[in-house]
Amino acid sequence: MKSSYLTAGITLQRLSRLVRRNVVSLRPLYLSRLLFLYQSAIWSSLFAIIECHRFRKKVENTPLPLNPIFIIGHWRTGSTLLHKLMSLDKELAVPTLFEVAEPDSFLTSYIYYKPVMKAMISKHRPMDNVILGMNEPQEDEYAVYRITDFSPLEKLVFPSEKKYFLSDLDSYLPDEHLEEWEKSIQFFFKKLFFLKKRTIVSKNPFNSLRIRELMKMFPGARFIHITRHPYEVVPSTIHMWNIVQQQNVLNRNAHKPTIGEVSTVLTRMLDVIEEHKTLIPAGHFSEVRFENLEKDSIGEMKRIYSDLGLSFTPEFESAIISFGSEMDQYQKNIFILTDEEKKIIVENLERHMTRSGYRQ
Repeated sequence: MKSSYLTAGITLQRLSRLVRRNVVSLRPLYLSRLLFLYQSAIWSSLFAIIECHRFRKKVENTPLPLNPIFIIGHWRTGSTLLHKLMSLDKELAVPTLFEVAEPDSFLTSYIYYKPVMKAMISKHRPMDNVILGMNEPQEDEYAVYRITDFSPLEKLVFPSEKKYFLSDLDSYLPDEHLEEWEKSIQFFFKKLFFLKKRTIVSKNPFNSLRIRELMKMFPGARFIHITRHPYEVVPSTIHMWNIVQQQNVLNRNAHKPTIGEVSTVLTRMLDVIEEHKTLIPAGHFSEVRFENLEKDSIGEMKRIYSDLGLSFTPEFESAIISFGSEMDQYQKNIFILTDEEKKIIVENLERHMTRSGYRQ
């Protein structure tokens, strides 16, 4: 699946709402993508109707999971690795690629989409060598975008001007639709809990800016903040968003973010986390550096589990060891920064780099 995968899976009503309030350029590339999205939306809507008829009452009667675990931190900090490691714990459950791709119907439509998605999904993510698969852990903002049609991802697909789509961080939550947004998120988590019956582990960088709201929605929520050296995070983020936007954008305003733009957003996100983590009760927050997690996965996971009051079992440890042998084959992207680019990053992030012990 190499085109429009961020929006594919949304229902017809929500897609139409997105198209009405945004601009689609009248070029063959964008029109063909739009046509694909509309046919996809028809199928998603049909399955959603069936699922609503079969499961809505059951899901509504399912208790809200009050203690999900939220992995927060900026993109490209290693949150995917942490999410994958936690998915190996049989006591926990994660949203999968399929569940966030078809959030309105994943209880019903899996068997029908399985052969289609198996043929369409690439073996690896477009921005790196991380394995893709229907049942692999996935970031749940993609579900948020589809079930609410209110997400910053809208500005990536439908950019209104040529600037970094995350520049206006104040728009990370829809103020006038906040109650609707919250109910949709809670219903999605109820559905996950109905299916999996285990503590949900969410990975979503946007949630770094929603700590207060998530604590209100999920009173027992726990948070893990993962960090990584900005010299790795900033260029990797530019690389990621450039590829993702090229493959999903629907108009001519696509913009490759700059070192300065990404550094500014990273600074703002870290500022918000620093401010809001003081609101999190003791025993509900842990922090980890990617470099340490990569070097000593078992030791760092034991520490995180101790911080959060989770049980670290021998079975989980064995699973991490087995996964480590697979990770030996993984090759990370390498980015070379100029002295001027490093200077821009330091100017924005010196305080956070010092706090986290990252060398300039």
